[in-house]
Amino acid sequence: MVDADPLHIEQTPKASAGLSRAAASARYSSGIRGHEPVGVFPLFMKLAGRSCLVVGGGAAAARKAELLLRAGARVTVASPTLPVGLAEVAGAGQLKHRRSTAIGPAAIRNQALVIVASDDLGLDQRVAEVAQTVGVPVNVIDRPELSTFITGAIVDRSPVLVAISTSGTAPVLAREIRLAIERLLPPTLAPLARFADRFRTAVKAAIPRTSSRRRFWESFFKGPVAAAVLRGEERAAQVAMLGLVNGGEASPAMLGVVHLVGAGPGDPELLTLRALRLLGEADVIVYDRLIDPDILDRARRDAERVYVGKSKGHHSKSQDEINALLVAFAQAGKRVVRLKSGDPFVFGRGGEELEYLRRHGVSVEVVPGISAAFGCAAAAQIPLTHRALANTVTFVSGHNSAGEIELDWASLVRRRETLVIYMGVSAAGQIARALIAHGAPLTTPAAVIENGTRSNQRTLVGTLAELDALCVDHNVTSPALIVIGEVVRLADVEGAVSLATPGTAVLDLARAVNA
Repeated sequence: MVDADPLHIEQTPKASAGLSRAAASARYSSGIRGHEPVGVFPLFMKLAGRSCLVVGGGAAAARKAELLLRAGARVTVASPTLPVGLAEVAGAGQLKHRRSTAIGPAAIRNQALVIVASDDLGLDQRVAEVAQTVGVPVNVIDRPELSTFITGAIVDRSPVLVAISTSGTAPVLAREIRLAIERLLPPTLAPLARFADRFRTAVKAAIPRTSSRRRFWESFFKGPVAAAVLRGEERAAQVAMLGLVNGGEASPAMLGVVHLVGAGPGDPELLTLRALRLLGEADVIVYDRLIDPDILDRARRDAERVYVGKSKGHHSKSQDEINALLVAFAQAGKRVVRLKSGDPFVFGRGGEELEYLRRHGVSVEVVPGISAAFGCAAAAQIPLTHRALANTVTFVSGHNSAGEIELDWASLVRRRETLVIYMGVSAAGQIARALIAHGAPLTTPAAVIENGTRSNQRTLVGTLAELDALCVDHNVTSPALIVIGEVVRLADVEGAVSLATPGTAVLDLARAVNA
């Protein structure tokens, strides 16, 4: 049940005359065969312009007062003092402040409801008894035995509201459930609800039959027009919606979209909330070689999955083929997730794909992800910057578009700098020799992080002189990241692997550099 007023109330069964509350509840629930009895009845209450009383001046009372004000209620707070936020509201004339907490029937009789959060057990009980005597719903925070209604944990996407209750048995559990739902619902749900509301009258006139109208709305909320609203393209969605209401069809090309989504460094728990939602909504997922299967498991089950992975010397599809594929899917009206490891704009060719899609008039959204540099360094407990060790950090790629190393080596050899190298494992020896030739000390700390953030992560720690041996002797394979600089000294050495005979590697590399 959804209403525009953000207050959810669950009414507890009221005792009938001559019966105890327990007996009345038992008589009520026993009549529904085959169903477990419910302790409360969920409802949403309209409070706009109605009087409500909050007793208490602490943080809990302030939160309830603010929620009642958002619902349009005329709020009176009974407390000797007010929190700063509420005092400002009272000063602006938006609520009344009653300093006395001597609450009798006259103060309660005309209230729509009463909420008590005084932290005074005696006052809580007195106010609850008076409210029940005059027949006004009352909630005493954390005292369900004194309450005739319960306020649930709320997910607020007004005018869309979701309320969760455990019937007063486990409020913390209700909050945990709320957090889980918060992660699932897009923040743009409110514009979607308002968009649908604007078309309700037109849809009712065009589709008078109730069952047919219900099917229309079910199709709408699952379809591309609603998706366009959720991503902020209301103008295009409105044109498409007019076509649907008038019996036509929305243009597929107008509604197709490509989301360039960063999947993070590997651990599915590091997906952003936006990425997770889009995976659940996508019609097509175009994904790279480094995408962990556990991440794909979080996608919509019936989504088409297209593998376009690349590795050095082997491409399942060329970049031109990938670009054309994305355009074709979008022009067919599909919601496409282009899923890339790490962040799409950090050595992920996201910029190239963005340019291509724009040139072909395709709607594009970019969803950043945790880049491998940040994720892997954190997993190995290597801070990329540190006031005492490094005040700059540089990200470079171990090869260019032609597969060659093309770097300004002199600019990369600086004190107090961290160097992070993507796609550099196969050229680790060449990279180390070039840095040393340009002045980097052989003993500069270096680390190789393989499968960073995943369950099979390995962190290999040594020196710049040992870098090639670290990769070769331990058969390091992609995905792997190289970190060079003094910050590597702070790595989690307990979980790291180092060379057993580092001296030999240092001498061998020194000879190679000086040859």
